[in-house]
Amino acid sequence: MNPTLARKLETLPDGPGVYLWKDAAGAVLYVGKAKNLRSRVRSYLMPDRTPAYNIDEMVRRAADVDTIVVPDEKQSLLLENNLIKEYQPRFNVRLKDDKSYPSIAVTLGEPFPRVFATRRRDHAGARYFGPYTDVADMRRTLGLVRRMFTVRSCLDDIPRERRERPCLDFHIGRCLAPCVGRQDEGSYRAMIAEVVEFLEGRTVDLKTRIRDMMQDASAREDFERARDLRDTLKWLDQVERPAAVEVIGTGDADVIGYARDGEDAVAVLMRVRDGRVIGREHRFLECPATDPDGVVLETWLVGAYRFIEGRARRLVLPFPLPDLAAIEEIFADQRLSLPSRGVAARWVELAEQNARHLLESFLLESFETDERAEDPVYALGRELGLTVVPRTFICVDISTNQGRDTVGSLVTFEAGRPRKSEYRKYRIKGEAQQDDFAAIHEVITRYVRRRLDEGLPMPDLIVIDGGKGQLGAARAALEEAGLAHLPLASLAKRDEEVYLPGRSEPLRLPRRHPALRLLQRARDEAHRYGVAYSRARRSARTITSALLDIPGVGPSRRTALLQAFGSLAGVRSASVPEIAALPGFSTTLAERVLEHVKKG
Repeated sequence: MNPTLARKLETLPDGPGVYLWKDAAGAVLYVGKAKNLRSRVRSYLMPDRTPAYNIDEMVRRAADVDTIVVPDEKQSLLLENNLIKEYQPRFNVRLKDDKSYPSIAVTLGEPFPRVFATRRRDHAGARYFGPYTDVADMRRTLGLVRRMFTVRSCLDDIPRERRERPCLDFHIGRCLAPCVGRQDEGSYRAMIAEVVEFLEGRTVDLKTRIRDMMQDASAREDFERARDLRDTLKWLDQVERPAAVEVIGTGDADVIGYARDGEDAVAVLMRVRDGRVIGREHRFLECPATDPDGVVLETWLVGAYRFIEGRARRLVLPFPLPDLAAIEEIFADQRLSLPSRGVAARWVELAEQNARHLLESFLLESFETDERAEDPVYALGRELGLTVVPRTFICVDISTNQGRDTVGSLVTFEAGRPRKSEYRKYRIKGEAQQDDFAAIHEVITRYVRRRLDEGLPMPDLIVIDGGKGQLGAARAALEEAGLAHLPLASLAKRDEEVYLPGRSEPLRLPRRHPALRLLQRARDEAHRYGVAYSRARRSARTITSALLDIPGVGPSRRTALLQAFGSLAGVRSASVPEIAALPGFSTTLAERVLEHVKKG
């Protein structure tokens, strides 16, 4: 297995989607769908897989795998069908009759449009909704259209063809007989516009109409009709979520997705042709952290997308661009749109979902590559300008709860890995509880004094969670202890900037730099350790203060309650026998404790 494919297998998504196995030349060998892309794709390479000649041959030729994530399994089925037709992969089953999933057609090119089910998309001027994987679902949708709207079901060429008298649909209220001139073209097309809105998923007005009809039927005591309308409302709530990979507009579109993390971004182009996804392309971008997203996306559109062949007439963007007028002029041959709802908005959401997946995979793969290429400990020493490699360093954090239960936490890393036996926690007392700088000063002072008294070696580097102020407090503590020579740095949370003594400007490392990742890991570990200790102290203080006024409950019994139930809520939820079973408690005292804590 080549290294590129091995890394891709480690970053596959867990959700549903479609995968494409490719050979070394980039040709698609096989297209498949999966409920879980990660487990399905990796199963091809498992040693205990059941042998099969075609699969074995495909795996032998495979040099790469690409994935497209979708919202659910139904859409992965449709997308697989589309991509097989597009690429005709050698190892896929090919349907000789090219049978496709059915759609609902609205013949908008006719003066009096019809609405019907079809598997072909060759009617001039028609708009198609679907395809539907569930034919029964499509039939229910079509049946509801015919019950709620007076759409004609005949094949007459109206108005050129005229009947002498209307058909049965007119007499049962299913049609207003435009075939004999009883309904004009204007009112009929207004009704068709409502049908189109319903098929697009905009069902609010229709549900209001059905609800009114249901109430009217109930008032007339036509309870059977009211029940049918109630069931129709329930079904409408279910079909509001699209049951198919729907059409954007009336045909083709290029849908853009975008995701970004600091200086790394990715732009995704999803090609939609005749309402179907037929492919996905992407480009990773390296951009200055100060450039806004709009500028980055504009650069990709002008520098890369503009030269792509076979662009669609419609370009769907994920967000407004700062120079939209200039972009519209450059892409004058395309119609730009910024959807906020409807089918196109759902397509943008799908494109952005794919962009996020691609970026996450890229960042993970890049980080692993960087770590393999360079030891983060050596990288940290080089970037900080240290004369000694920081094989052992500590990180200090301060945690507080509105000025109470302030604690200091100190974690130790050796060779880039945490050494938990050297973790330390400090209870901050006095005025330092209200002063973050003073708390840092206290923790550093207590730590270095203990090391000096016990004759233990000092760390190669001290890292502080904070900015210039916290760095200054730590530096003062080291100078007072006669250890001003110890390397010192601080990491600010907001912009992940590294501050060093004697430098006015912070050091800004790339987001994926192994040295910054190592500092972030140490900072996060110190924060986690400190927060856990602060919460434990707050819990102990809360239960202790609540039990102080109970007659007969002294320090030892309070400690027993704390050890047994952990918190005041734990004591409240305990039973009398459970408390009475503790050493030094009786049933009477247990009842007194519960009465007191529940009253408080």
